[in-house]
Amino acid sequence: MALYEFTKDSMVEIPTTTYASLGLKERDDVQRVLREHIDAISPDTLILAEEFGQWEDSKRRIDLLGLDRDGCLVVIELKRTDDGGHMELQALRYAAMVSTMTFDQAVEAHRKYLEARGFSPDTAEPSIREYLDVEDGPVAFSNQVRVVLASADFSKEITSAVLWLNAQGLDIMCFRMRPYAFQGHVLLDVQQVIPLPEAAAFQVAIREKNLVKAAVDAGGRDFTRYLVQTSQGEAGSNLPKRHFIYQVVKEAIRLGLKPQAIAGAVSWRESMMFISASGNLNGDQLMNAVPGKDRRRYFCKDDEVFHLDGKTYAMTNQWGLRTEEAVKNILAVLPQDHGITYEAMT
Repeated sequence: MALYEFTKDSMVEIPTTTYASLGLKERDDVQRVLREHIDAISPDTLILAEEFGQWEDSKRRIDLLGLDRDGCLVVIELKRTDDGGHMELQALRYAAMVSTMTFDQAVEAHRKYLEARGFSPDTAEPSIREYLDVEDGPVAFSNQVRVVLASADFSKEITSAVLWLNAQGLDIMCFRMRPYAFQGHVLLDVQQVIPLPEAAAFQVAIREKNLVKAAVDAGGRDFTRYLVQTSQGEAGSNLPKRHFIYQVVKEAIRLGLKPQAIAGAVSWRESMMFISASGNLNGDQLMNAVPGKDRRRYFCKDDEVFHLDGKTYAMTNQWGLRTEEAVKNILAVLPQDHGITYEAMT
């Protein structure tokens, strides 16, 4: 598919170019930028390490090693080439190598990654635990390792191999990232080519169904959804836990409860429940005013932030097994006639 400049009178095709001709290097440019915007090719992924290669008898290194919220490690391989080289074979080797990674090894890898980027290495374990919503105790990663391949284009050999591997039960995604030079700017057209987005939605639905069943069978992670009602009517239905507690907090603030009192009612989340900055800010302005915070972990859209007493607040979206307990604690500090009710939906 081509990219066009569209005007009232014409459509002019913008010719594709190469990363090399633009002077963009694979690691120093493409990889460096993508690690900060990983949602473009691997949504909702925590980057654990870069150029990871902590195994014996091998000098090979994973471009980016990530972790998703289901506890799956994610091997992310990048290429500037127009055919992808042999990246699927590389990625399979890497996936096999990290498949035995333990939580402690992941924490150590993340410590080194944070330290190399100038962040405190002491936040490695808390960050991973918060991301997975596991406050304490042992953490076991999924036996499955996901693979994400990103290249300017892919050869038929790669696409055929990936389609066959996915049919055997692997989870490999391919993203084509074509560069364009346009009026002094570099445009990047990112397209998911395997699986096609329509097929991916179906596969995700099946995978989520299996995850729910596995969680119920194991007595583990809870995927309950909720209906919330207030004195003004229904505030939301079929809400996952994070949106369930957000709606309760939103109504509590409308009724006059301060963020500090709300956070104080949830002692295990008190220090991280809200971030804030002075002024009447929009979501982007707030996140820019609080450096080092991952916007994916907060309700920080313009219509989600709270404005109180000359400050702007955003609430964390990291909630899990104790969410209903947190809601009960918040309701307990409201006046008895608060009018907020909820029920679990089956």
